[in-house]
Amino acid sequence: MEKRLSELLEGEKGRITASKGSGPVHKRLLEMGLVRGAIVEIEKVAPLGDPIEIKVKNYNLSLRKSEAENILVDVIE
Repeated sequence: MEKRLSELLEGEKGRITASKGSGPVHKRLLEMGLVRGAIVEIEKVAPLGDPIEIKVKNYNLSLRKSEAENILVDVIE
C-alpha cells in the first residue's frame, strides 16, 4: 500500500517508490539517501508531527513534515 512518508507511524517501515519536488531541498534529500528503493523506518514523530525522525541506510535523519510529504513509500508489513 503506497503512502506518503509523513503518514507512517513510529516503528513502521517503507520502501521509497518516488520522491516529488525540485530545487535544493529535493536535491539534498536525494543526497542523503532518500532515493527510490531505499528502506526507511520511522524512529520518532514529534508531538505536533514536526519533525519526523527516520532511519535510512543505517543512520538517523530528521525531516520536516513538509519534506516527508513529498516522499512516497510502499509500506513494509
